[in-house]
Amino acid sequence: METIQAILESKLRPAVGDSGGLPVTVQAAQDTRFGDYQTNIAMQLAKARKANPRAIAQEIIARLDVAEISETPEIAGAGFINFRIKSEALATHFASLVSDPRLGVPQVAPRKLVIDFSSPNVAKPMHVGHIRSTFLGDALARIGRFLGHSVVTDNHIGDWGTQFGMLCLAWKTIVDKAALERDPIGELERIYKLQNERCKSDSAAMDAARAELVKLQNGDAENHAIWREMIRLSQVQFDTIYRRLDINFDHTLGESFYNPWLKDTVNELVQKGIARESDGAICVFSDSSVPEKEDPFLIKDENGWKPSPALVQKADGASNYTTTDLATIAYRVREFAPDEIIYVTDGRQQLHFRQFFTIWKRLHPDIAVKLSHVWFGSILGEDGKPFKTRSGDTVKLADLLDEAEERAFKVVREKNPELPETECREIGRIIGLGAVKYADLLPNRQGDYVFSWDKLLSFQGNTAPYLQNAYVRIRAIFRKAAEAGITTQAGTVNLTEPAELELVKKLAQFGETLPAILEDHRPNLLCNYLFELANAYHSFYEACPVLKADEPARSSRLALSDATARTLKTGLGLLGIEVPERM
Repeated sequence: METIQAILESKLRPAVGDSGGLPVTVQAAQDTRFGDYQTNIAMQLAKARKANPRAIAQEIIARLDVAEISETPEIAGAGFINFRIKSEALATHFASLVSDPRLGVPQVAPRKLVIDFSSPNVAKPMHVGHIRSTFLGDALARIGRFLGHSVVTDNHIGDWGTQFGMLCLAWKTIVDKAALERDPIGELERIYKLQNERCKSDSAAMDAARAELVKLQNGDAENHAIWREMIRLSQVQFDTIYRRLDINFDHTLGESFYNPWLKDTVNELVQKGIARESDGAICVFSDSSVPEKEDPFLIKDENGWKPSPALVQKADGASNYTTTDLATIAYRVREFAPDEIIYVTDGRQQLHFRQFFTIWKRLHPDIAVKLSHVWFGSILGEDGKPFKTRSGDTVKLADLLDEAEERAFKVVREKNPELPETECREIGRIIGLGAVKYADLLPNRQGDYVFSWDKLLSFQGNTAPYLQNAYVRIRAIFRKAAEAGITTQAGTVNLTEPAELELVKKLAQFGETLPAILEDHRPNLLCNYLFELANAYHSFYEACPVLKADEPARSSRLALSDATARTLKTGLGLLGIEVPERM
């Protein structure tokens, strides 16, 4: 099904003619007082041609043929061309949308996407710091698949590194087997902290830990078995939380998986002149191919620009994250042939990704895969500081989810004391988990946001409970209709009221919003769209009686209600959020 936006763009392109390579696009109008859609192509052309934008806009309008869908286009401001969609065209579009299982979302040209997200560490509990990567990555995967892309999800877990020398030593000397049986991750966390403190104060302990690491790296059977058991126990924890959040991965390939290719990766970098020895280590330096301000291998201080190389092999011969990430891309290119690889991590890793993306492109200039770092800000407490427990500890993810469900359960219980406790618990689960996910996905991902229980669980404002409640209230209309024996006249579309037309316009934008999300990897666009849709429905419901209306208005308004409910449910589902049937 073609969107209204796409129809307007198809008619605009021949009217524009030669755009000089400028994209000819139409967007939903920011201020609907002046129209429903607009384009700034005349202003862009005027800038390129050093001409009057309003004059160019008038020339374009003279060649435009949009009479079937739009009123006569109007020029506004410096040269915007505004379109106001005809009510008959909206009715025709809505009639098609109602019968479309994709709710007006077009199938896009399919691409192969690999999405790397979540990435917890073995032998450590998942905590609040994993929220943003996990929820953002999952939403992007769901949206990508719905649009028609082929998506591969990979949980690149941290299962290798110097800490495993300490863990192997601690496993052999101080582990409490009973505690390990009761709470595996808690015990692994305890012995690591204890062993780490010992290593800081006792050089002999550090030497012993290093010896255990060397044994592990050399394939020692005992240490390898301990290491595998730690991975197994950790994966049980990961899987429990992922099942709870309804998050799935196609692959869970940890850092250790790429060990066989690390030496070859370093050798190839050296042989191609990309990396060289520096103080015993192997590093990649600037090649002076980009301006200094854009060069990830340079840093500026009071004395000017100086080298900031990327380390790919330590002086002791060990590899690091950059080496592993280069081997990982090579594997993904071989195995999945992706068009784009998307890494979802926090913003503190921006320099790392800039460097290793650049190294990869220098190493393989002939491979056209797009590399995207989808970075995000921090979660803050209401005091404006990093979100912690009252005692100052890191908030464990399982504890956070428990609290979300319990708080939501109490709200549901208070509002619906007549419901059985099991049903209240299930509704509380849906509302609590949905509230946490939505609160994380709603802000601009590149900014920090404040975690507030009162705000995220509120039934007012732009929250998951508000949207879930909007869906529930619409479904209640259909239960009342069934109880009253009201049937609808299928296919009836009779739009006469302004609120009906505004709701149809908003419904039409679902198919325009989803493709835009993957352009800059921003699921918050969907959050804001769903909130606007719920508000548009509320205005419609206040202005237009549904069940009490006469035919054909009643059937038409029920169709509007059903389409809104399906869009809310589908949109929330693409964010990984369930909806209850009653609250």
